[in-house]
Amino acid sequence: MKTAFKALYEFISTAMPWWSVFVIAFALSLVLVPLIREMNRRFGMVDQPSSRRINATPIPRGGGLGIFLSLVAVCLVYPWLFDRPLVPGVDGRMALRLAVPPTLLVLLGYADDRFGLPPLVKLAGQIVSAALAVFWCKLGFSGIFPGIPFALDAAFTIFWLVGAINAFNLIDGLDGLATGLSFIAVVGMAGALFCIRRGEMTLLHFALMGSLLGFLRYNFHPASVFLGDCGSMFLGYTVAALPLFTNTSDSFLVGMGIPMLAMGVPIFDTTLAIMRRSVRAVLHREVPGGDTGNGRVMTADTDHLHHRILRRVASQRKAAFILYGFAGLLVLIGLGGLMLKGRAVALFIIGFMAVAYIVFRDMRRIELWDAGRLLNAAVHESTVTSRRRRHLVAVPLMILSDIFVLVSSWLLAAFILNLPVNGQTVARWLVLRAVPIMLAMIVFRAYVTVWSRALLSNYVRLVAAVAVGSAMTGVAVTLGNVPHSHMLAFTTVYAAFVCLGFISIRMVRAAVRDLFYALDAGRLGESSEARRIVVYGAGLRYHSFRRELVRSSAAGDRVIVGLIDDDILLRDQYVGGIRIYGTLEQAPGIIRKLRADAVVIAAVLTPERMAIARQVFASCNVPVTQFSFVETKV
Repeated sequence: MKTAFKALYEFISTAMPWWSVFVIAFALSLVLVPLIREMNRRFGMVDQPSSRRINATPIPRGGGLGIFLSLVAVCLVYPWLFDRPLVPGVDGRMALRLAVPPTLLVLLGYADDRFGLPPLVKLAGQIVSAALAVFWCKLGFSGIFPGIPFALDAAFTIFWLVGAINAFNLIDGLDGLATGLSFIAVVGMAGALFCIRRGEMTLLHFALMGSLLGFLRYNFHPASVFLGDCGSMFLGYTVAALPLFTNTSDSFLVGMGIPMLAMGVPIFDTTLAIMRRSVRAVLHREVPGGDTGNGRVMTADTDHLHHRILRRVASQRKAAFILYGFAGLLVLIGLGGLMLKGRAVALFIIGFMAVAYIVFRDMRRIELWDAGRLLNAAVHESTVTSRRRRHLVAVPLMILSDIFVLVSSWLLAAFILNLPVNGQTVARWLVLRAVPIMLAMIVFRAYVTVWSRALLSNYVRLVAAVAVGSAMTGVAVTLGNVPHSHMLAFTTVYAAFVCLGFISIRMVRAAVRDLFYALDAGRLGESSEARRIVVYGAGLRYHSFRRELVRSSAAGDRVIVGLIDDDILLRDQYVGGIRIYGTLEQAPGIIRKLRADAVVIAAVLTPERMAIARQVFASCNVPVTQFSFVETKV
């Protein structure tokens, strides 16, 4: 029993610096935040309910000042209590320098909370603060990546800091969200340092944890105070700057991997916001009207991650916990990889696949849909002048793409067959193999073929061109008596990779069109306003109809939900991702099952069969149209 008490006492004594800074910061935050909340209320710094804001009652903002002041107080008190600096190797003078950039950000954010500053003014202030951190405080990635050029280090560090500041500023849209994500990020980075036995570097992390937890007492739903820009910008800077203090050049995962995973939710949300707003800005110019925004990239919207989740769960608490869980999962993946070491690759692959699936499911509803609308507008609604410009660059771009395929296929084949890759082999063998194939492509007219309307015979000619080019190489090597090991194996593997690459490039447009239609169908399938269509006929006319539907999909009012075809062997098969449910005789039941609003006939019918179709569809009480293309005499 005495041994257990002794071990417990030793543990508490050893851990005293960590739990003491945590408790002090937590207590100070609990005391300071209510005082600052009331002060800000008197200053009129209150968020009023609006269409863009989630709060239903007026709530004071700028409470993040309490986090900053409690952390500063701990940094001042700790050296006096324990007679050593809070961060090893950082004396009082250096600490004052390091405090300048975040202090400027807090003042800038507080001014914005009080008066409202233009976005460009805030961005300029963020860049100045990040530049001071680099050039005056000497923060940078040189400790993580030794030998990096200073100019590159400075540019990357400023981008990293400014990006993190804006990421946390953008994610601060739910009660307790930015605060909770910051807490999880700091816990993850502290855990990584403990994993590599650098626990002495985590005292500042524990102080920040205490300040955040104290503030979360008042910021979690229902919140009585908001972070404000002063708090969100300070948190973004601090969380991004913490790994720059540690100088963990012995572990990329600790120095850069864990921080990026810890900030995964804000980074992902910011990336999506930039993509979404940029696409909508272009859409506003190219496709006036509709849901295209106001044409300004820096204008806020209501499609951030927390807005999307809130629309599904209708609870701020649940939405916050979902995002907490996602951030915690990313941190656990990083820490698990750090502890598993040699087996980390498998863990990261599993984690990446899971995250990629979640990301794609979320992006397909908004960002990918907007990008598809932009591509559709660029292809089908462009002027004659812009189409001519695209036509002029199409062939050169195709040639450059083919050259890339030839080079990358050669390197991949050499890697698979374990052949040497150096300047001499590249100069001799790559040119010898690539040039004949390019000549064959020209002879077979591959660069004057309209690949967006290509037939199977065109792709057969493409494969024939690669085969002829490869055979020409073999003849040249044989006649020239040039020694070359693995001649037959290399030729076969190389030709296969080149064919695959050439065909893939030429099918990109069709693949993008099908992807866009699939996204459109998925989005409209969940909409109560879109008309649900059953198509009778799954042959060539159906393909033409679907293509025309894709071209006019900007209207967003119709979606194919099923097919009917008279070939009974096709039942329960899929054509273009759409299921064939049965024959004409089963149409009434199929239409009721799919809740279809209309029928489109896309098949060649005899007069007798058309009469039967009219009779069958008349009993379904839905409008019926026919899609056809016929040759008529002019």
